[in-house]
Amino acid sequence: MTTQARPRTATAPNRTWPLYRQCSGIALDLGSARTRAWVSARRTILDVPTVTLPGDGTIHPILRGTIVDTPATARMLDRLLGHLLPRFGSRLIVLTTPVLGGVTFRKEARTALEPLRPHTVLTVHSARAVATAAGADLTRPLLVVDIGADITEVVLLADGTVTDARHAVLGTSDLDRLTPPTQITDAVTAMVTTMLEEDHTTQTLDALQRGVLLAGGGALRPDITYPLTARLYAPIKPVAAPHTAAVRGAARLLQAAHTHPSTTRTAELPEHSH
Repeated sequence: MTTQARPRTATAPNRTWPLYRQCSGIALDLGSARTRAWVSARRTILDVPTVTLPGDGTIHPILRGTIVDTPATARMLDRLLGHLLPRFGSRLIVLTTPVLGGVTFRKEARTALEPLRPHTVLTVHSARAVATAAGADLTRPLLVVDIGADITEVVLLADGTVTDARHAVLGTSDLDRLTPPTQITDAVTAMVTTMLEEDHTTQTLDALQRGVLLAGGGALRPDITYPLTARLYAPIKPVAAPHTAAVRGAARLLQAAHTHPSTTRTAELPEHSH
């Protein structure tokens, strides 16, 4: 009597669950007012003030999109995230960065991340992260406006790559009786107008006619969004949960990076990757 061997079940080589057991990950958005993080082990967003310690000794280590106190930023991240990470296994961090933050921001941020002992740090522009969270079609020109607490960015993406970017040192935290929301509206309108004037292609115009993708806490304020629609003569499309869009986009990129064979120790995420 012969017994037929049971066929073995093939194991898919690109399954993500074994990698999650071996590699922990964090998607991180360092804002001037709020720090938001998504930890792969918990799958929830941590949303806290960007301060070292609450109380009389509070230090604000990030101002106007710039890390002004790197050691304090490191202490804050260690306090917030250090206990959430497993003791063993490699650690991957996807970090959003201001489009005009440049090398300086990335350098200071990576130094601040050292207490978390990352094996790999990947950076992605905030505008690209926002577009990823929104599931935007990146094969067409796209205007992203991110109105944060201390800074407002206007970014043109073409084929997923940043082709033009402007920022104003102005945000929702500046608004009071003497600084009305129209100042933000005026600043965004001026930046978009300049981009249109200096663009020798039709990309900015095409993106504007398609509609502006709006993110950041300012996207939750009708006193900004409604006037902006009138001033730009274009549709304004707030992202769902716009205040957390950047970190959610980074989380999606983190999940993709976990399965990518070319992940290196420190790198910048390719602008064209999905």
